Amino acid sequence: MPEFDTSHVKNIVLLGHAGSGKTTLAECMLFEAGLITRRGSIAERNTTGDYHELEQDRGNSIFSKLLHTKWRGYKINIIDTPGYDDFVGEVISALKVADTGVMLLNAMMGVEVGTDIIWEYTDKFKTPMIFAVNKLDDDKADFDKTVRDAKAHFGNNVVVVQYPRQTGAGFHEIIDVLRMTMYKFNNTGGKPEKLAIPDDEKAKADELHKELIEAIASNDESLMEKYFDQGELTEDEMKNGLKKAMINHDLFPLFCLSAERNMGSGRLMGFIDNVCPSANEMPPQKTKKGDTLTCDANGPACIFIYKTISEPHVGELSFFKVYSGTVKSGMELENETTGVTEKITQLFLVEGNKRTATNELVAGDIGATLKLKNTHVNNTLHTKGKNYELPPIEFPSPNMTVAIETLKKGEEEKLSQALHQLREEDPTLLVEVSSELKQTLIHCQGDMHLAVAKWKIEHQHKLDVKFSKPKIAYRETIRKMADASYRHKKQSGGAGQFGEVYMRIEPWYDGMPEPTEFNVRGRDTHDLDWGGKLVFYNCIVGGAIDARFLPSILKGVMEKMHNGPLTGSYARDIRVSVYDGKMHPVDSNDISFKIAGLQAFRTAFQQADPQILEPIYHVEVLCPDDLTGAVMGDLQSRRAIVEGIDSEGHFQKILARVPLAEMDGYSSSLRSITQGRARFTMNFVAYEAVPFDLQRKLIDEYSKTAKEEYA
Repeated sequence: MPEFDTSHVKNIVLLGHAGSGKTTLAECMLFEAGLITRRGSIAERNTTGDYHELEQDRGNSIFSKLLHTKWRGYKINIIDTPGYDDFVGEVISALKVADTGVMLLNAMMGVEVGTDIIWEYTDKFKTPMIFAVNKLDDDKADFDKTVRDAKAHFGNNVVVVQYPRQTGAGFHEIIDVLRMTMYKFNNTGGKPEKLAIPDDEKAKADELHKELIEAIASNDESLMEKYFDQGELTEDEMKNGLKKAMINHDLFPLFCLSAERNMGSGRLMGFIDNVCPSANEMPPQKTKKGDTLTCDANGPACIFIYKTISEPHVGELSFFKVYSGTVKSGMELENETTGVTEKITQLFLVEGNKRTATNELVAGDIGATLKLKNTHVNNTLHTKGKNYELPPIEFPSPNMTVAIETLKKGEEEKLSQALHQLREEDPTLLVEVSSELKQTLIHCQGDMHLAVAKWKIEHQHKLDVKFSKPKIAYRETIRKMADASYRHKKQSGGAGQFGEVYMRIEPWYDGMPEPTEFNVRGRDTHDLDWGGKLVFYNCIVGGAIDARFLPSILKGVMEKMHNGPLTGSYARDIRVSVYDGKMHPVDSNDISFKIAGLQAFRTAFQQADPQILEPIYHVEVLCPDDLTGAVMGDLQSRRAIVEGIDSEGHFQKILARVPLAEMDGYSSSLRSITQGRARFTMNFVAYEAVPFDLQRKLIDEYSKTAKEEYA
């Protein structure tokens, strides 16, 4: 039998901007529950959560960590998450499996940009949410301002359950307006005294108590009737009303903390046990097909993989939530995505970097298993024959791209394996081997994200690598019509080579009328893999060139389209009309006409007012109002066209079109300009002409490179 049934398992995720105290709070919760005998600290680099060498060096969380406590008959699974936007994938995957979020607010800073960013995801998942104002023992703490900020950002659904009697160094008393009790702590924190609310605080506490009751009652008709009839609600009625409102994402209770001094964590844990929903109290999951999957330990087994990590000498550790049934060691489950049957050889409870073997996990619980060979993040495993597939986690698109290469030749295969491993562990990091740019590219969330990837490659995979600016995927086209011909003739004894081609090229556009100057005998339209079209006309009359040689001419044209004359970039949106030529009864062959077609196209292209196109991206920057000018100035220095400014919540959203070539280093620049208080997204829009001076520079650079390679 499992130690805890489904209704006694609570899954929470600790959220908040970097430095808000999530890892320290997790340490308090483990200590209060007796799972650890001494609280670690960030400064001493010995917390249970931030065990990774890289986190200890940097002094902040980088990866989400699964922990758990046992508290008054309940098991609380805790997922501690990083606070920087670069690691947002860790936050989103944790939100997928958590049933309640605890959002920490730094009492010195109020609502920070990281809080707003995370809130968007909690709102999307409709995660029940608790706010906890932390660091109330700091001299710069301002509880009232933090509450005002929270209500301004997240609405009046933020309801005060606790407030501090004093802040700063003297903080040691918390007044709870749900229980109408004052908690008084000694200097070392821990278990407080429970005292009556002092007379000088009674009026304030009564007012907040009334506000709390009214907020709860307004979300439940039956409680509203009782409140009107009796003028009061019992504590149990308030708890039940809060739970219902939290599940509906209607109320967000707010608590007080000093995680550093272990004040308030025990009461928060008690609220999680007594009020926060278990997985079976949340709305049932819907499969991708729309079927309902009830969280029932007696149902068919179904688990969802939300995270994987690779451990040296052990292999891949897969973290999962049990959405239905009871999972036991030795059980075989089918992967709905791959169709492969996986044997669950071992099950673990996880405490940071420590694992404790267990025989079974019930619906609603979270755990880990080893060595699932063909299972990855976002895969659903279930009892054979059930065909369950849960909706995948949707990760954000990357905002930064760099090229990567090894410093030593011959290690390309090892790098490929390392990048594959990174991708398995982190779905927000994308790897692309670009045949067009002849570079291996890493697409990531920002500088810190990239720094972590580099550290892993160098320290875990023992590879020396360097990053460089990625090349830009330019395009080439033409702006006017041009005619050209080319005769290819080669005689070297025996059969020779001969082919002569006359062609006209023109800029192609949608709805372009058919040629009238030539007698069109055939047309091929090619949708190019890299965008745009090539339209190829056979206008040969009188048998000047046999039809069997037309595909070879097209092949030569297409070869040059792959390697444009100006910069070697792909060419696009061109119409080619082959209207005359000559052939030899013996020496003409496919290679002759391929070469003639390529050279005629190249000559015509150079005479057709060629144009280089560059990729343009739509960029949205979300920043505080006081930083709008600085952000706009930086964008304009990058050849951006600012299209407008909108308000989004408490931020300004700047909309701009920016050439991709100018976005290199933008993540670092924006973080520097705004002290990390802004974020951006970017999406490809179109190809547009580069300025004349830049075109000349690009052509010169390509010519120089081509000469060096030829030499």
